[in-house]
Amino acid sequence: MTIINRMVENKHYDKVFHALADGTRRQIVAALAAGGEHSVSTLSAPHTISLAAISKHLRVLEGAGLVQRRVAGRQHFLRLNPTTLALAQDWLSFHLNFWNERLNALERLLEASVSPQEES
Repeated sequence: MTIINRMVENKHYDKVFHALADGTRRQIVAALAAGGEHSVSTLSAPHTISLAAISKHLRVLEGAGLVQRRVAGRQHFLRLNPTTLALAQDWLSFHLNFWNERLNALERLLEASVSPQEES
């Protein structure tokens, strides 16, 4: 059971980090993080790519669960899903702490192994 949960969890993280790997998508996430909902046309305005290309980027972000879409008539509005972003942050924080602890332990070990004669 745990192995299956880990596989599902890893696939979810794969989608999230794949979505965040692209600069245009990170810019869209940053715009949405500034607050509120934004229309697709508003999100596409700062970019020099086509509206179809922006729509593809938005689908990737939606598929990863990073954004949520609301449709009002012909207008599509998107907003950031902070829960998914927080899960990615938690994953990164865990690994940052993991490596910081190990590197700090290595530093202490190296400092302890240097004798007073070697410091001079």
